[in-house]
Amino acid sequence: MNSKLISLSLLGLTLAFSQPGFAIGEAAKPLQQQWAVVKYQTAEKEREKAFEQLAAQAKQVAQQHPQDPEVLVWEAIILSTYAGEKGGFGALGLAKEAKALLEQAEKIDPNVLNGSVYTSLGSLYYQVPGWPIGFGNDDKAEKYLKKALQLAPDSIDANFFYGDYLLEEGRYQEAVTALEKALNAPTRPGREVADAGRRDEIKAKLEQARKRL
Repeated sequence: MNSKLISLSLLGLTLAFSQPGFAIGEAAKPLQQQWAVVKYQTAEKEREKAFEQLAAQAKQVAQQHPQDPEVLVWEAIILSTYAGEKGGFGALGLAKEAKALLEQAEKIDPNVLNGSVYTSLGSLYYQVPGWPIGFGNDDKAEKYLKKALQLAPDSIDANFFYGDYLLEEGRYQEAVTALEKALNAPTRPGREVADAGRRDEIKAKLEQARKRL
């Protein structure tokens, strides 16, 4: 099995209002909050089923708000994380669906959620296998991740995923720099659960990068 199919477990994105004070709409907010609970406070053996249920809920919300780019991004985030929990070739269809949702959100508002579309697309492109299995493309990944950083240079997520991409590429010193910036990113009001979980992930990646210097 292609190793990148297993790396889909990293697709647990937590991207909304990356800058302090950035507000999210009422339609998307429950999805954001429930995502953090399932991702970081649900037992591992129960997580896949919980994300399956949350994905169904997100789809219903998106049907009610088809032109809300925040809802589309959060449905994509949930599907991506569900793909990571599901793993293997079965995850690829979910990743493709997430990509389509992000592209739809980008057409409505490319700057939605402070660059979350670009962080999400970038992370999909480097974690999904390339042709002929999937749509993965490292060049596109870097382009999108850098675009996200232009919009949100201090974002914990944009810096984390760019750092992880650099780690995957063997650019270890650059990875350390990006991951250290992610670790020191401002805390987001109301996102304490997500931020704590993300920082644990950052520390693990930093340890890997530093060992390879």
